[in-house]
This record gives sequence, structure tokens and C-alpha cells, in this order.
Amino acid sequence: MTDTAVAVQSYDLFTPEVAADPMPVLHRIRAESPVSHLPQLDAYLLTRHADIVAALKDRRLSPANMAQRLATFTRAEQDELLPLRESMHLWMGHTVEADHVRFQQLLKRYFTPATVNGLRPRIRELTTELLDAAAERGRMDVVADLAYPLPANVIAEMLGMPTEHREQLQAWSRDILAIFQLADFEQLLRSQRSVLEMEDYVRGLVRDRRTDPRDDLISMFVGAEREGLVTEDEIVANCVLLLFAGHETTAGLIANGLALLFEHPDELARLQADPDLTPAAVEEMLRCGGPASLIVRESTEPVRVGGVDLPAGARIYLAMMAGNRDPEVFADPDRFDITRRPNRHTAFGLGAFYCLGAALARTEADECFRALLPRFPDLRPAYDRLDRVATPPLGHRLRSLDVEL
Repeated sequence: MTDTAVAVQSYDLFTPEVAADPMPVLHRIRAESPVSHLPQLDAYLLTRHADIVAALKDRRLSPANMAQRLATFTRAEQDELLPLRESMHLWMGHTVEADHVRFQQLLKRYFTPATVNGLRPRIRELTTELLDAAAERGRMDVVADLAYPLPANVIAEMLGMPTEHREQLQAWSRDILAIFQLADFEQLLRSQRSVLEMEDYVRGLVRDRRTDPRDDLISMFVGAEREGLVTEDEIVANCVLLLFAGHETTAGLIANGLALLFEHPDELARLQADPDLTPAAVEEMLRCGGPASLIVRESTEPVRVGGVDLPAGARIYLAMMAGNRDPEVFADPDRFDITRRPNRHTAFGLGAFYCLGAALARTEADECFRALLPRFPDLRPAYDRLDRVATPPLGHRLRSLDVEL
């Protein structure tokens, strides 16, 4: 048996250098101690592609219950955040595996390849509307004016949310984002308020669909409720999750992807010259700038991970951004190459918890870039440095991305 005290080194991922650019230290960790320890988080970090793939497929490693993080607050604070905890316990991907699989099976009724492909004309239309508005101004903040509203409108339409309420959706989602970060008590209070407001809103849509069913996701859930397959509370909680997750990750993919193209003008020129490279370009954007930099797992029993024995209850961070730049798998891993083949990245996870919206995110990004780049052939950045906000540990998100058209 491997002695974890000998096999595992400790690393500090909260230094200013790591916050600015985590890749150099992640390359070093992968070389020195692929299974390492994060003392500030009392957790382990995986950085090798092979270890991450194995962990994603290992049924003994379950998604970390994010509600358990609330246990670090005082008893009074935990009591105040109890409604948030109760909602999170119902979220698909944050429940026991049986409930997660049950919800996935329901959603597969709607997220079929034919359904997603059938959304292309509407995605194209929504993209054109956003680009028309930007063209009148001659410049655009890609984050606020394109990357967020496009997938937000798509998932809102899939759920049946009226158009006039979609800006409110984005405001709620910005607050909910804190749940997935190392947020303080005040930030989580704001998240809770937005979750509860969104739940009230969705509950009204559920009531409407019981008497007036339509061709949308909520109507599908209401039908499943009649079959006894899901409860109203589960419908409401998971529609909140879908409204958030259905656009937050795609927004990051579009914004990060365009920033990568600006950083690699030769690749931008290749894509402008050959739009048929767009699907491969999107895969490389996912590898180099995928919106999920970390996935968290917890061991349900003692388990050997990457040659190291870990106890039951160990918290394990899977550094997706490190695995997706592992030189054992990707030649010249730090090079952004929109023709890279093969491209075995893990941006959407693997196994039972593979992202159900992966095909939709790919389709949205594909249609977005196919519309954006030909429409504005002189598209160029209007910033000196990227306006990034750190989302510890290891994460970043673009707060804005100003461009001239």
C-alpha cells in the first residue's frame, strides 16, 4: 500500500502567480506529484489526463455534495442558508447517483440529437439578432452582448420562459455562480435569494403547464410528474439548475474561445478562411479554455487514485485544465491548434455524469462562430489586457471582452 504522507506533496494554489496564470504550476505539479495535496482545502488534486479519466469513470468517486461546504459556517449561518442547502440536495449531479440517472433519463427524452440539431435555425436566428444590434454600435462587449444572451435565450425558450423575463434570468444566474466558487456567507445569501426567486418563478410556469402543456422542457417534466417519476420540488429545483447551467458554461466557451482566437491570430485567419474548421476549432477551445477548470469528487470508500491510497471521504479536485494539457496525451499541449486530431479532452466530463448539454453547447458555439466571423471580417480586440476575474481555486472567467467590429 502506498503511504500518502510520502507520495503526496502539498501545494499552495492561492498565490498571486497562480491566480494570474495557473498553467505553469500545474505543469510542475503534474511532473512532480500528479496526486498532490491542497492544504487550504484539505483536498487532493489530480493533474494527469489518465488519472482524471479514471476518476471520472470510477463509481466509488461521487460528485462532491456542494451543500457540505456550508458546514464550514457557524450554526446560525447554516440555519440561515438552510433553504439553499435543501435546493442543492435536489440538483441533478449533486444527488445520489440513482436520482441523477433518473433525471438524466427524463432529460434524454428531450435532449435527443434530432431535437438539438433542430434548434440550429433558431440559434442562428438569435445570433443574427444579437449581431444586428451590435453592428449598429460598431463595437460590442462579447460577454454581455453575445456570449451570455445567446445560450440564455436558447435554454429559456427550451424551458418556455417568456422573452421579456430573460434579462432577469441572467441576473439570477450571476448570483447563483457564487455557489460553484469559494464564496463567503454574504455571497451565498445573495445566491440563496436568487435561487428562491427563480424557484418561485419556475413554480408558476409548472402550474401553467399543468393546464396548458406546450412543446417545452417544463411540460415534459409535468408529464413525468403525472407518471410518478418526479416530484414538483424536483422539477422546480432542476429547472433552476438548467436555467443556470444551460447558459453559463456555453457563455464561457464562446467568450474564452474568441479570446483564444485573438491570442492566436494565425488560427483566427485559418478559421475565417475555412468555416468548415469550426467544429474542430470548438473542440480546441474546449480543451484550452473550457469553462470547467475543476470538477470535484469525494470517495465513498477507500480508493487508490493515481497510485496513491486515499481514505473514504477524501475530497478530490480533478484539474481538467491540467489534464487537457497533459503532454502524454496532447502533442505540444500548450499550442492552440484548431485542426488538432485527435482531441481527447474531458471538458464535458465522462461516464455517468457526462454533461447532458454537451451537444447543445457545441451546437450553440458552432453556430455563433459561423455567424460572427464572416459577418465581421475585421473583428479585432478593443482591450489592452483581458478583463478576467479569478474564481479560486484555479478558475477564471471573463468579465468583459470588448471588440471593434
